[in-house]
Amino acid sequence: MLSSDIRYIGVDDIDIDLFEGQYMVPAGMSYNSYVILDEKVAVTDTVDLRKVDGFLANLAAALDGRKPDYLIVHHVEPDHASSLQRFLDVYPDVTVVGNVKTFQLLENYFALGSTARLVVKEGDTLPLGKHTLQFVTAPMVHWPEVMMSYESTEKVLFSADAFGKFGARAAEEPWDDEARRYYLNIVGKYGPQVQAVLKKAAGLDIQTICPLHGPELDETIPHVLDLYQKWSTYTPEIEDGVFIAYASLHGNTALAAERLAEIIDGKISGDVLLADLARDDSAEALSCAFQYKRVVLAASTYNAGLMPFMDDFLHHLKAKNWQNHVVGLIENGSWAPMAAKTMKAELEGVKNITVVEPVVSIRGAVKEADLASLNALADAILA
Repeated sequence: MLSSDIRYIGVDDIDIDLFEGQYMVPAGMSYNSYVILDEKVAVTDTVDLRKVDGFLANLAAALDGRKPDYLIVHHVEPDHASSLQRFLDVYPDVTVVGNVKTFQLLENYFALGSTARLVVKEGDTLPLGKHTLQFVTAPMVHWPEVMMSYESTEKVLFSADAFGKFGARAAEEPWDDEARRYYLNIVGKYGPQVQAVLKKAAGLDIQTICPLHGPELDETIPHVLDLYQKWSTYTPEIEDGVFIAYASLHGNTALAAERLAEIIDGKISGDVLLADLARDDSAEALSCAFQYKRVVLAASTYNAGLMPFMDDFLHHLKAKNWQNHVVGLIENGSWAPMAAKTMKAELEGVKNITVVEPVVSIRGAVKEADLASLNALADAILA
């Protein structure tokens, strides 16, 4: 409960294994929804259909016999809106509130028929009594219809997917790590659009942020806004460490990455972090590649190109607008090393990427002569 008038009615999903069919969520997910109890009653969003029964039970308990007047749809993605039809079955007289694109996208999922609609746009307000919602459009953060709403009496921002995180609300874990992994993998491509929303938010007196995933934010808001400023401008957070991601065919490329990590660790006070792209969480690896200024990519040659795990990793980095990094390369190939050439080609067109020399080229096992090359690469990427 935020207050006597604004109450949490969302649910935790601890049964889900992959969010959006691809992201591992060992601590589950939360699907957040709120009800504002005033002269008029407004519900903000529904939840994933997986957990609709718990949501409807929470809503009924909060309403205590009343009926909602409005359902605000901030985001149409199914983890928030797939319960809409079930909601309308229970509360058929409600007015659904959204923007033009909201209703265009809802028609892809539901036959709304004669359901009452209120179409709003940037700056429109919805008075509920002593509470008033002001609508703030947030297109492509991270769908085209996304909007937020600001409640001016209690100074609450209902922020859609912005400022959310992986993990159930009950999960005890640092906000930064799972919020970073969530943002960079799901919203990361849309930095300019996030920047536009941050400018709008700067003009509001916000005391509480209610995202669609994760806990409410209050005293940590300045820290969260600072992180979003960095993430949305693709500014690396860690300058004095190195992240090494590798895709190894028979273990020799992995050994080269480990030897490089040992060399670098002896030269700096910051962290040296390794990720095995075949075994470690790829979403976490992507998050680290954004977080660290200095990144080394090490890959075996495969079918005259790249090990598929590295190829897929580079594809995702580019798709999420990765930029502003210093990159070192290690390749391996017993008779015709091609990994470095392929990685360089993949990095062409990526903004503000500096690929340092030397590129370390190993043929098979790591040999004494390769250690000198790895040492030279360590010096180059730290320079």
